[in-house]
Amino acid sequence: MSTDNKSVPITSVRIAIDAMGGDFGPEPIIDGCVQALNERKFTPILVGNKEDILSYLPLYYQDKVEIVDCNDVISMSDSATDALKRKDCSIYKAVELVRNGNADGVVSAGHSGATMAVATLRIGRLPHISKPALATLMPTDVEQKTLVLDVGAVVDCKAQNLYEFGAMGEAYAQEVMGIPNPRIGLLANGSEKSKGNELTKEAFSLLESLDNFQGNVEGRDIFNGNVDVVVTDGFTGNILLKTSEGVVTAVFSLMKQHIRKSMPAKFGALLMKRKVFSNLKKQLDYAEYGGAPLLGINGCAIIGHGSSNAKAVKNAIFQAISYTRSDVNKKIEELLVVGQERLNK
Repeated sequence: MSTDNKSVPITSVRIAIDAMGGDFGPEPIIDGCVQALNERKFTPILVGNKEDILSYLPLYYQDKVEIVDCNDVISMSDSATDALKRKDCSIYKAVELVRNGNADGVVSAGHSGATMAVATLRIGRLPHISKPALATLMPTDVEQKTLVLDVGAVVDCKAQNLYEFGAMGEAYAQEVMGIPNPRIGLLANGSEKSKGNELTKEAFSLLESLDNFQGNVEGRDIFNGNVDVVVTDGFTGNILLKTSEGVVTAVFSLMKQHIRKSMPAKFGALLMKRKVFSNLKKQLDYAEYGGAPLLGINGCAIIGHGSSNAKAVKNAIFQAISYTRSDVNKKIEELLVVGQERLNK
């Protein structure tokens, strides 16, 4: 079923939600679903153990959701491919709702590898996509965030994959983020065209077929707003993502340590707590973004952090709603067709 239809009324959007995925069980997921229902009109389809779901779902909301009962859950210690064999598990059934046209998108904070595997193989890829990519938003020192992909879906990439990632990122930035002409950069160890390894050098020549390609960018360009989309392989992107999370945690920890040692610092921190620190925390909090879209599949799948709280789940659902109401998949295909025609000349 195509989800690229802006004419679809928001009330008719149906989002399948893996209620059992995540580190903390169904409670934060159902809480996030309730919060989303308080702000948007859509139909949530909660997939998981019905008794557990109803035990956390307030009575008032029980006629506002649909429940698909199942008792199996893919744990974080399971193999990603286990989900393809265990057809009664929550993520498999949630994805099948999209595959069969009973839902417009799927949201899961469970096993990310399992979600990617099932979504890719059961929903399928777009016609001109060889492998999907996981995209995430990174904070910058300007208002606009930077979209980075891939951050973990494809560890071993070919130049063609990076080229496709560029088209996916451009389409998502245009159709979902609302950037008319998003600037695209290829992550390398220098901004000069001659820099990079064999993979990035080959990918560079392919990415030049995209109108908005700016060339190579360095790691610091992700955070200064010089480009809107950064393309890299899943191995590098995942390390980048985890390193960034670690740096944020370390910086806040160091700030707390130094503030405790000085009374003037304590007083200054108290004055800055409401405006400076709260705004900074909001900008760096993954819960503000909700989850990462799996781009390149013939549908919509949003993959949340395993430790997602209710706010993160709510925003992941909002991402799914925005995605299903956009023309992003159609735009990806258009960009790849035009790009291929240019490469063939």
